[in-house]
Amino acid sequence: MAVSTLAAAAGEARAGMASDELVFYVNGKRIVEEKADPEQMLLPYLRKSLRLTGTKSGCGGGGCGACTVMISRYEPVTKKIVHYSANACLIPICSLYGTAVITVEGIGTTKTRIHPVQERIAKSHGSQCGFCTPGMVMSIYALLRNQPEPTSEQITEALAGNLCRCTGYRPIIDGCNTFCKESFCCQSRENGNCCLDQEDHLPNKEKKTCTTLFSAEEFQPLDPTQELIFPPELMRMAENQTARTLIFHGERTRWISPVNRKELLELKAKYPQAPLVVGNTGLGPSMKFKGVFHPLIISPTRILDLYVVEHTENGLILGAACSLTLVKDILTKAISELPAEKTKIFCALLQQLKTLGGQQIRNVASFGGNIIMRSSTSDINPILAVGNSILSVASQGRLRQIPLSDLFADGLGKNTLEPEEILVSIHIPHSRKGEFVSAFRQAQRQENALPIVTAGMRVLFDEGCNIIKDISIFYGGISPTTVAAKHTCQALIGRPWDEEMLDEACRSVLKELVLPSAAPGGKVEYRRTLIVSFIFKFYLEVLKSLKTMYSSRYPDIPENYMSALEHFHTKIPQSMQKFQDVELGQLAQDPIGRPVMHQAGIKHATGEAIYCDDIRAVDEELFLALVTSSKAHAKIGSIDASEALKMPGVVDIISVQDVPATNEFYNYEIPDIVFARGTVTCVGQIVCAVVADSDVHAKQAAAKVKIEYEPQEPVILTIQEAIEHNSFFEPQKKKIENGNVDEAFKSVDHILEGEIHIGGQKHFYIETQSILAVPKGEDKEMDVYVSSQHPAMVQEMVASCLGIPDNRIMCHVKRVGGAFGGKLLRTGLLACIVAVAANKTGHAVRCVLDRGTDMLVTGGRHPFVGKYKVGFMNNGRVLAIDIDVYLNGGCTPDDSLLVTEIVLLKMDNAYKIPSIRSHCCTCKTHMPSNTAFRGFGFPQAGLLTEAWITRVAARCGLLPEEIREINMYKENEQTPYKQELNPQNLHKCWNECMDKSAYHTRKATVNKFNAHNYWKKKGIAIIPMKFPVGFCTRVLGQAAALVHLYTDGSVLLTHGGVEMGQGLHTKMIQVASRELKMPMSNIHFCETSTTTIPNACASVGSMGTDVNGMAVKDACQTLLKRLAPIIDQNPKGSWKEWAKEAFDQSINLSATGYFRGYEADMDWEKGEGHPFEYFIYGAACTEVEIDCLTGGHKNIRTDIVMDIGRSINPAVDIGQIEGAFVQGLGLYTTEELSFSPEGVLYTRGPDQYKIPAVCDIPEQFSVSLLASSQNTTAIYSSKGLGESGLFLGCSVFFAIWDAVAAARRERELSGDFVLNSPLTPERIRMACADQFTEMIPKDENKPTASWNILL
Repeated sequence: MAVSTLAAAAGEARAGMASDELVFYVNGKRIVEEKADPEQMLLPYLRKSLRLTGTKSGCGGGGCGACTVMISRYEPVTKKIVHYSANACLIPICSLYGTAVITVEGIGTTKTRIHPVQERIAKSHGSQCGFCTPGMVMSIYALLRNQPEPTSEQITEALAGNLCRCTGYRPIIDGCNTFCKESFCCQSRENGNCCLDQEDHLPNKEKKTCTTLFSAEEFQPLDPTQELIFPPELMRMAENQTARTLIFHGERTRWISPVNRKELLELKAKYPQAPLVVGNTGLGPSMKFKGVFHPLIISPTRILDLYVVEHTENGLILGAACSLTLVKDILTKAISELPAEKTKIFCALLQQLKTLGGQQIRNVASFGGNIIMRSSTSDINPILAVGNSILSVASQGRLRQIPLSDLFADGLGKNTLEPEEILVSIHIPHSRKGEFVSAFRQAQRQENALPIVTAGMRVLFDEGCNIIKDISIFYGGISPTTVAAKHTCQALIGRPWDEEMLDEACRSVLKELVLPSAAPGGKVEYRRTLIVSFIFKFYLEVLKSLKTMYSSRYPDIPENYMSALEHFHTKIPQSMQKFQDVELGQLAQDPIGRPVMHQAGIKHATGEAIYCDDIRAVDEELFLALVTSSKAHAKIGSIDASEALKMPGVVDIISVQDVPATNEFYNYEIPDIVFARGTVTCVGQIVCAVVADSDVHAKQAAAKVKIEYEPQEPVILTIQEAIEHNSFFEPQKKKIENGNVDEAFKSVDHILEGEIHIGGQKHFYIETQSILAVPKGEDKEMDVYVSSQHPAMVQEMVASCLGIPDNRIMCHVKRVGGAFGGKLLRTGLLACIVAVAANKTGHAVRCVLDRGTDMLVTGGRHPFVGKYKVGFMNNGRVLAIDIDVYLNGGCTPDDSLLVTEIVLLKMDNAYKIPSIRSHCCTCKTHMPSNTAFRGFGFPQAGLLTEAWITRVAARCGLLPEEIREINMYKENEQTPYKQELNPQNLHKCWNECMDKSAYHTRKATVNKFNAHNYWKKKGIAIIPMKFPVGFCTRVLGQAAALVHLYTDGSVLLTHGGVEMGQGLHTKMIQVASRELKMPMSNIHFCETSTTTIPNACASVGSMGTDVNGMAVKDACQTLLKRLAPIIDQNPKGSWKEWAKEAFDQSINLSATGYFRGYEADMDWEKGEGHPFEYFIYGAACTEVEIDCLTGGHKNIRTDIVMDIGRSINPAVDIGQIEGAFVQGLGLYTTEELSFSPEGVLYTRGPDQYKIPAVCDIPEQFSVSLLASSQNTTAIYSSKGLGESGLFLGCSVFFAIWDAVAAARRERELSGDFVLNSPLTPERIRMACADQFTEMIPKDENKPTASWNILL
């Protein structure tokens, strides 16, 4: 019956029944949509229908915040206007009836006036690539509409749902903090001092050091009276119009919004399978990512009964449609007003709500929806269940109350409620005297992350004693839904609250809640450990409360156990940046060395900066969606596209048969491939593509393409499997050898052997791969607009693929929304596919990958296994190392063989090892091809080196920093490949970092903390860095520039580099400004294009400023040389006068500049050469605290000192250091890739893959640029530093290692151990072995297949 009625509903929608008009406002403009489609979200509507492209698409699932807008509603009952931030990607337009939407364009533009939020984020250098910036702006804007003077906690809470891959968040927070009423230490620097300057007695104090990157005094004040008013029409609509049912018909779906509970129940009776949608945070992602389809959707958002808030004598009644934000506010108020003994359930629930999702999700997600979904990882259901909450459930003619715990009685969450029933309200009772309630959760990231395990626990004692009268324990993350430990709890009733009870509870719950070895979600032993670790935490919390209530009756909790009760909380970071001021004699208009704002910073903040997918639609434009392999290694039996071709809007299917010329690109023996030809070699390989009239139609049709496979053997996924099958890209391993390794091993006191595994990393640029190909209509010309680091390569590949000369392909890059090495060869291959489609159809074709597809088809940083043998003396001096390194290259070479070389060349990091032998090879596996990534092999190689350094220290009984100092390069020496280096600045950075961080004082403090705390441990580590900069060959370092001087005196500057957030164009304008002695405002950069700069090299390797700066300088000097006679004749003239005179004298006002690249060579036969131009030196000291019971950690403080020569732009350079550091922090701690045993990527978006968020940055964060540092070879003695800071993120890794070592020492475990990367909560917890890890069942000898593999 239900199926047929839903089918009828779908039929009605298709029949084109009349829809109601959808009326809402956007940026003060009235919108009337006569054909509102329930399947259309606000984000594409804004971007495609209203052409408001400032709101960006980053993930499509509410996980990144790039699409944040503000929504305002009028509530006629309270007569109030409510403002809240929301993710436009999850908001159905049909839900917006009667609302006002504000986007980033609506608060300010450069054409009118910019808003103080936009100004402050831009001028505090809070944007780099700028793609996430509009979302950041709108999150803070929505906060300010409700709180014009927010607290620092409200700032961090507002930003918790926004991700940034570039900045490291610090400058964003600094800019937003200027709205706060309270002052911060680092914003009120009297006498120029800061709280981070605890040891500020450094040499060269007389040199002028700056600590301010922006001046808050220059900011315009926030004036709430200048904001857009809420449209009076919407108030009148809400107040006066007779409520009526709203019905909207889409292409496939119907949307009904009833006006009262009676009508709602009638609808549910007629359509029992139709879902109810309030915030769409649950249903939306399932429809978008899992292909779930509903022909009818019911929206109960206008039914006041579902928003009830009622305080009763014995509890609180909350309507099912109340948002999580509203529930959080109500609980906060109730806790402040009621006696503490009544609010324990409220407190536990509030604790979970604070970290559940981001602010945008909580603002729209409904309380009842979260409950009814019965998700295994629900944070609130375990608390409501243990708290004996009651659900009011209604159907036609029936209203009943059921215990919430009944939802989970069968362990599957599939019973109790009938399909026609709706949840009306939830009753949360007050807690009672003698009752204690606690909530626990552990996730991959502290905030805005689904829990790995979550729990709610409650105990009630007989009055005046510790005998258990009632106890309830519920877990999430253990089974398909929330699950109760019923039998355990029954067995504990009547028992005293003591250690014997604790032991029995732990052992019983492990027997009752059996987690299979191949349980979905993996991390099985860790989850088992959390089950009992949470019980122990609950035991301590209750024991502490009992002791407080009845101090004389119960024993004291050991003092060193007390810290186990403290939760990690996000604190507003305090920061300090130090850099050397410009020379006293420098001209005021000379911008070199000054903290100049990113030249597009304001446009980033207003949403006016144009990215590839922001380009206006071309006439008759088509959209392309990929069809990818579901098998890792198979022959393609057949491709059946017949069903796809019948889908609405589909134009054609594109496959290898449509490629006019090159489909396989042979840079090595094994090619990189456009379309699969006969065989697939990884899950995610592109088999064909669908072209349709919209991206929605293209994706729907792509899902209908049927591919038959013939599985092939072997399927090689891991490095270990590649070694077993001898599967490598090169038959011989690359090698560096220096000294006599074998003889050295004979003379050492100790030999240490081991290996370390380092997981891969996804680029997670916020702008996904984006291409627009536009055929010109003659001579086979084509414009290709692409988000790429290497437009010349895209041009060459597209031309080769189409079989035409390069000069027919015009490749354009305005800016890139983050790249980090991920937009090189893969982007070229995707551009080929789009170009083939455009060539075949004759239409412009656009392809913008959704986040899941982007992560599926592209590779990332290479997973890495390093095996080492180290020979050293008793004093820690290392005399010999022998290293074998294996990289997981994936199915094609890409850049893997170049990464192999860099791994070998940078393996030594900062240490002089007399005898070294290192081999490296790249494994050929059936995984997507891994590729270039910021650091290009050094982050893995450096971590390997620091890992064996740390183990040598443990063997010698010395501190790791002592081993580092003993083995550090001391004076003018040679690297293992015979290149000279002067390590003077390495030692300066090390010593200054030691000094600034007060390392020795804090190390003693850490030791004291650890001596007094058993379940929490602190760790501190200081790491040196030597980062070579260069391309190993001159040809990759060429650059060209073009400077046009117009007769009005303005300059158009062009060069071959790509702006992707590193501030390259800003620096190039600074260079031109200095050389021409012209204000920066007079110089414009348009775009990077193959039509202006041919054959440009890729923007990679930290060399963009070095090489393009030299080319720009050369062009400017050429132009000045021509103009010199004219300027000499009229030295006080203006540029306009000089240009006009030059034109009148027929002097060429266009100049080219060129830089050949640095001399570089490397002879791999001899193992020696001069592959690099110079070295960047640095050091980082980080302090962390870990929770030994859960594996969670917080980053307390980081101090970084970097030698970057003479900074061209300290604001940009410090931003690069901080952003790289936080990206490294992600690599080494939170970013974990998980695949199925068949090679299918599980971690395809921000819900599963956790890059660092605001909560992850250190609470104190200091960056200092080494003063008096010169680099004579590069432009203005600067150094290219885009990549180097990433490695310093490993100071967090080794600080955690130090904390784990402290825990292991106290537990009398071996101090010589190995930790692999990333150091996730799972790895931290399992390394801190204790009675609870001993208690859990182990799986090591069981032959069960695992749910996942980690790479």
